[in-house]
Amino acid sequence: MRALLSLAIGSFGIGMTEFVVMGLLPNIGRDLLPTAYAASPDDAIAQAGWLISLYALGVVVGAPTIAGSVARFPRHRVMIVLAAALAFFTLLTVIAPTFELVAASRFLAGLPHGAYFGIGALVAADVLGPGNRAKGVAFVLTGLTIANVVGVPLGTLLGQQVGWRAAFAVVAGIFALATLCIALFVPTHPGTPGRRLRDELRVFRLGQVWFALGIGAVGFGGFFAMYSYIAPMITDVAGRPEWAVSLVLVLVGIGMTIGNIVGGALADKDLRFWLCTGLIALGAASVGLALTAEWIVSLVLFAFLVAFCGAALSPAIQTRLMDVAEDNQSIAAALNHSALNIGNSLGAFLGGLAIAAGLGLVAPAWVGAALAVGGLVVAVLAYRVEDRTGRHPAHRMPAAEAAQTAITGSIPTQR
Repeated sequence: MRALLSLAIGSFGIGMTEFVVMGLLPNIGRDLLPTAYAASPDDAIAQAGWLISLYALGVVVGAPTIAGSVARFPRHRVMIVLAAALAFFTLLTVIAPTFELVAASRFLAGLPHGAYFGIGALVAADVLGPGNRAKGVAFVLTGLTIANVVGVPLGTLLGQQVGWRAAFAVVAGIFALATLCIALFVPTHPGTPGRRLRDELRVFRLGQVWFALGIGAVGFGGFFAMYSYIAPMITDVAGRPEWAVSLVLVLVGIGMTIGNIVGGALADKDLRFWLCTGLIALGAASVGLALTAEWIVSLVLFAFLVAFCGAALSPAIQTRLMDVAEDNQSIAAALNHSALNIGNSLGAFLGGLAIAAGLGLVAPAWVGAALAVGGLVVAVLAYRVEDRTGRHPAHRMPAAEAAQTAITGSIPTQR
């Protein structure tokens, strides 16, 4: 249990470091971009949103490359290095004096993200042994879930009251604690000698894999377009005080948690139907948010629904990716992190671009709706190509199993 708790502490830190910045964009813009903020707060907030995009790009680059490159090394040692890297790069965010250096530190902090989840869940599954693999994986992911419900809102509140750097200082401390605990309590876990990254990269020869990645990168970006700029929507559009941001983030975290559970069940029943319906629902919820953001009750309701729909899509996207990846399951699992974080980067970037263009702080919600529609177009096109060629996946993996595989990189037993 101590080994699993050690890994969960790290995943809690990852949840905080990725999402706490979204509630602190006005504070970061005011501190690091004072001239731009004085001239136009909206422009400064939009520029601060680049920090979200850069972290996501770090995940995109690091997830497949690190996971594939370190597969041959003992996993418990790799986990120590990854947790220490997360602590170090987050500490750089705390002490970096300029916006440019903070931006560089956020990119570096994103690099270990995907590999930590992938390798950590493999270790957790091994700790509990056969028959309890899913429980181990779920325990590690509990840290990320709790971070969205508790850690991110509290970190946001701390950053607003004490300074945004204080929130990242806490996150750096969490990673340092995770590093120590992993070194002390995670047992020896061998790697896979002889595994090469270039063998895994053959997955890119499969056209349907590109379609699946496109659905995640474009469609899931609709959620992040909203989430990245939720703080200024609450304070400037709905006219609520800064402390209200933390409360709304709690509800958004709950929506994500419930959506992930419900989405897995729905995708198990009819993957194609739910994938398309979920994207439509995400677009509709984003439109509802854009039209009613001036009223705090409707803003909270539609932000909850956007979070619910976005998280509910994640198991469906992962299932589709695993369905079409053939025998390249490990790299496909890592690529899922890359695809969803491209969505993170794309949503934050386009949302900020819309704000900078003078379209207002509600514009990211419209961007989210457009991205959801874009993801739907990619999904429909993928299924049409599949139907026309007659090349359907031989094995369709249940969403719950795919979610586990996405994290562990294990190849499921054929049914």
